[in-house]
Amino acid sequence: MKGRVGERFSEFFEKWICQLDEYLQLLLKASEQRVINTVCDQREIQTLVSKVTQHYKDYFTIKWCLAHEDVLAFFCPIWCSPLENAYSWFTGWKPSTIFKLIHSTGINRVPGPSLAELTQEQLGKIEELRVKIRLEEEKVEREMERQQVAVADRKMFELVRLTGRVRDSETVEQFDGRLVEVALKGLMAGLEKVMKAADCVRLRTLKGVLDVLTPLQCVNFLAATSMLQIQIRQWGKRRDSISRKE
Repeated sequence: MKGRVGERFSEFFEKWICQLDEYLQLLLKASEQRVINTVCDQREIQTLVSKVTQHYKDYFTIKWCLAHEDVLAFFCPIWCSPLENAYSWFTGWKPSTIFKLIHSTGINRVPGPSLAELTQEQLGKIEELRVKIRLEEEKVEREMERQQVAVADRKMFELVRLTGRVRDSETVEQFDGRLVEVALKGLMAGLEKVMKAADCVRLRTLKGVLDVLTPLQCVNFLAATSMLQIQIRQWGKRRDSISRKE
């Protein structure tokens, strides 16, 4: 069932993905360079990297704004295929997958300076970041567990508090309704907190990796991440189309 937030974000996401695809073509073209020959080239590369990273930031800005109205829409996204949802971790891509992408051989399919050519110093920094991000992922996962327990606790507390009052002034239906309302309010706030925490880890992962890479490596990295996201979406749509025909 489509809600208002789901419909609004679906429309935004389609436009956002189309723009990401346009940036991907620019990234692929830029990644064909083996070296930066002029100051002008350097500026163009940096400008492109900035535009793509800002594109990702814009995504999270809109997401957070709409999630405040209906966070459940992002935990059950109607704009994603089942395949995309299979790769989802708390409403988005799992940060640690970035490190698997960096070290995968498939990344060499992207033209230009390969991320397989990272220096030992860069590899060391990437590994430090990987360990740090994994700890942050675990923190988010523990927070989700804590929120689930907290919802149950709030429901029990409200049950005890309202038990005496239901006998005197409220019907059973009113009592049940208030109990559900309290539980849902706590759940929504908790889920929004978890979602934002997960998104922050995603943003810190992107920034952390980009800070380690050279400008041309940043182009190659962003091309690889963008390509993966777009391809998974295309594969998911193709599978859905085949399933509907069957």
